[in-house]
Amino acid sequence: MIVSNRERQPSRPFAVARLSLVLAVGLALAACGSEEAPGGAAPATPATTAETQAPPVPTAETAVSDAVSALSVDELREAARKAYGENRLYAPVENNAVEYYLALRDKAPDDAGASSALTDLLPMTVIATEQSITREDFNEARRLAALVEKAQPTHPALDRLKTNIEAREKAAVARVAAEATSAEEQAARQVEIERQRLADQKRQQEQAARELAQKEAADKEAAEAKAESDRIAQQQAEQRAAEQRAAAARASAAAAPTAADLRPLSMAAPTFPRDALRARQTGEVVVEYTVGTDGSVTSARVVRSEPARVFDRAALDAVQSWRFQPISAPVTTRRAIGFNPGG
Repeated sequence: MIVSNRERQPSRPFAVARLSLVLAVGLALAACGSEEAPGGAAPATPATTAETQAPPVPTAETAVSDAVSALSVDELREAARKAYGENRLYAPVENNAVEYYLALRDKAPDDAGASSALTDLLPMTVIATEQSITREDFNEARRLAALVEKAQPTHPALDRLKTNIEAREKAAVARVAAEATSAEEQAARQVEIERQRLADQKRQQEQAARELAQKEAADKEAAEAKAESDRIAQQQAEQRAAEQRAAAARASAAAAPTAADLRPLSMAAPTFPRDALRARQTGEVVVEYTVGTDGSVTSARVVRSEPARVFDRAALDAVQSWRFQPISAPVTTRRAIGFNPGG
């Protein structure tokens, strides 16, 4: 079961416990003065239960609780998505996106979504750690630093964060001791620290969520712009290719020989059919023929004849015997061949 952040916080921070011990020792000594305890025993020393009850220092190994680690991959993925969407990025304890994604990465190292989310969340967790130090909320600072170390053990800010936590905590303990602040005042101060932490975390996580949303929107816009640019470039490339093909076709057509380029070497006249000659028949045959590159007629056919079929054979025989100068490409053309016995 996931508990709330308040449930996991101790009643007093470690610094207060230590200070209470110092104050208790001082009060005991002041009360006893120089008197000896009964039986010649030394003055009683206050118990050190405050120190033994101090919460354990979070580490990278304990940064993710057993309750979170016990969830399945699907449960972790869903919990992380929900926490991310509700701006619970690194708090509260056991119910935030960073812990869920860390546990998910442990169970599914190849999950690209978890790695990507942690990359986005890590800078914000570092900033939150620094703000907790400034607020003198050292327990929270250690918890957040442990999350950073768990996410990236070689993070360049880790040594600085740990050093600052220790230095600032020592300074705070020394300052409190110098001011002789009572345990009650310290408890009230801790309550205020807790209130301020919750308010700061809520504001900071909302701001971080807005920045993440802006980044995602910018990435999406950039991807759409690139896709549109690629589409336009593709269209332009296709248009240029089409223009080049059309130009090549025009050039090819311009270079191809036509009927006007045919230079005859031999164009024998058709033989007049005997029956038609005796009957003094006249006529005309339109023949379509193709001249090959060697100048010979490769094919011929009658397109129209008048009268029908009287002069067809003679016309075809004549055309198929024709010869022209060689040309670069075959040419197909037509010619009308007239038959006149008096001509």
